[in-house]
Amino acid sequence: MKSRTRFRILALIAVGTMINYLDRTVLGIAAPSMGTELHISATTMGLIFSAFSWSYAAGQIPGGWLLDRIGTRLTYFLAVTFWSLFTLLQGFAGGVKSLVTFRLGLGISEAPCFPTNGRVVASWFPEQERAQATAVYTVGEYLGLACFGPLLFWISRRFGWRSLFFVVGAAGIVFAWVWWVMYRDPESCDPAKTPVRAAPVSWKQVRQLLRYRQVWGASIGQFGGNTTLVFFLTWFPTYLAKERHLDWVRAGFYAMLPFLAAACGVLLGGWGSDTLLKRTGSRNLARKLPLIAGLFGASTIILANYVSGNALVIAIFSTAFFFQGMTGLGWTVISDVAPKEMLGITGGIFSFAANVAGVTTPIVVGAIIDATGSFFYALAYIGAAALLGALSYVFLLGDVERIVLE
Repeated sequence: MKSRTRFRILALIAVGTMINYLDRTVLGIAAPSMGTELHISATTMGLIFSAFSWSYAAGQIPGGWLLDRIGTRLTYFLAVTFWSLFTLLQGFAGGVKSLVTFRLGLGISEAPCFPTNGRVVASWFPEQERAQATAVYTVGEYLGLACFGPLLFWISRRFGWRSLFFVVGAAGIVFAWVWWVMYRDPESCDPAKTPVRAAPVSWKQVRQLLRYRQVWGASIGQFGGNTTLVFFLTWFPTYLAKERHLDWVRAGFYAMLPFLAAACGVLLGGWGSDTLLKRTGSRNLARKLPLIAGLFGASTIILANYVSGNALVIAIFSTAFFFQGMTGLGWTVISDVAPKEMLGITGGIFSFAANVAGVTTPIVVGAIIDATGSFFYALAYIGAAALLGALSYVFLLGDVERIVLE
């Protein structure tokens, strides 16, 4: 019964993560039509994309604090409900100000999601199964657009870009109630299990965490991986429409392929990491090797600048995104090193640093497009950030071991 319950819980956070990423990604599909209708330049659209991450990054530590104070079930229910409402409201946007406002609301509402996911996995799964469990829910980031991308492109073409926000937002509100009905903490299913109690939260503890190289190494590494991810979540549909001049049908099909590849990379990274851990007993090898390989592989996205055929370009993008998918293992690393009594706060610090990429990437890419009229230097920037992340895991992370605070 316990085994079946924890896999049901894992399925819940996988669906929640899929909806989470659909809500933040749907603007990328709407952007070409929205930009034309509302007369939004590439630089301004980059700022609108980025607005989500301003509040998302700022909300990570408060979101972790909220998680440690009120618990998993209520935190996630409130987060899903509010982020879905802000997604729906974007369908009523009349200009840049309202779009930025709703994106800020979306970001702050989604902030507790991944700290909560990390806590669920750490609570329900033993160490030797956490990478695979993390891979299962992380794959939701990619399967949402892979499975529903063509449908969302069709909805936008048939009913207009505003309908995208109405459909995806409504789906999230329904899921929030499903979560509330179905989720339970391990101790409620097993009264003999003692829950991990949160320590009193103080800035002194946060400062202590920031002294550890594991926190910095994992955070900078995830920044590199998130830079590639954010590009695909924001500017990739525009790249297909503007740089490659694809129609809606082909753009929807081509957009699906890299996300399917990334989903495979997530699963391979999780399975490979846990397999290495079982066979070698080395957390350093099992956790760091897939992450480093993934980031070096993601940097190959720059090769798309040097080929012309659409099929070959999509093959390069799919390969780079496949490797980027392996970097979802970063959440397993932070779960392995975080103090047990401060999983929420540690995850919040990690996610804050990692999601600085969500702030910088859309703005940098938009500014490059307006300045040069192409994506050439934008892809070079994405590749360089991935290399930075790989070097952080190689030289800065150090040993993957649990932090014990004074």
